[in-house]
Amino acid sequence: MAYAGRVTTPDAEQSGVAGEAQATPEDGAPRPEERLERAVRAAEQALIEYEIAVETFRVEIENFSRLHHQRLGPMYARLEELDAQIAEARAAQSGDPEDLRRAQELRARVLPMPSVEELFHGWMDSDGLFPEAVAMLTDQPVRPPQRVRPSEEARKLYRELARKAHPDLAQEEGERKRREEFITRVNTAYARGDEALLRELSEEWAAGPVPEERRPSPSEELYARLEWLAQRKELLSVVARELEEGAIGSMLRLAPDDPDRLLEEIAEQLLADVAAREAELAALTGQA
Repeated sequence: MAYAGRVTTPDAEQSGVAGEAQATPEDGAPRPEERLERAVRAAEQALIEYEIAVETFRVEIENFSRLHHQRLGPMYARLEELDAQIAEARAAQSGDPEDLRRAQELRARVLPMPSVEELFHGWMDSDGLFPEAVAMLTDQPVRPPQRVRPSEEARKLYRELARKAHPDLAQEEGERKRREEFITRVNTAYARGDEALLRELSEEWAAGPVPEERRPSPSEELYARLEWLAQRKELLSVVARELEEGAIGSMLRLAPDDPDRLLEEIAEQLLADVAAREAELAALTGQA
């Protein structure tokens, strides 16, 4: 997924295989089922690549949001406190009703109603339990993300596993369920950037049962499959658009090549803002 521009859609990826779907063997025209099978396989692979792109972007957004809160939250709180103190110093000097109102308004922002996260002592927010809390409750190691973007090796392992074990490649409900459970574990390991666990999962999948070979399907079933894939693509397009247009997604587009550096740049700017506010407060209170 290249959020420097936009998410590559399955339609664009399928264009490269359109010629294959129209190919005609030398000994005559293919049966309609054969052409449909090629179209379904192309649509499946394009959708899988699109899902990989959306999921990797979602992981980066989630990690960026959490690290932004953890690392920069205290700086934002310090800025709010300094703004309130500056407004109070100005109001004390001027006695102007508008200055007093502004000081009261800024002070109220420093003392907001406790959030869900604060009420539950960092165990959950409005979206539910944090992964660290889930890990503690299920006796799993607590491993918060260390970076916004997992390592290149983790990303490579994740993509390989997603392409091999994707549930949409299953032909039977039992096999689909097995793949869904496995991919859930893969997604969790990738979100943590856990290369070792991803390697273990890769070995586990390689040693697992070999899926049955794809059997020829009737035309009606293949058409239904294409329709389902198209609907799935539309749903993913909505998710991708929401991710890209969200506040964090918009921030990540500013630094598509190094989102971790973006956090550092924001921190540097906040430190400069804090220093400027402290100097301004010192001048107002005669402590300069």
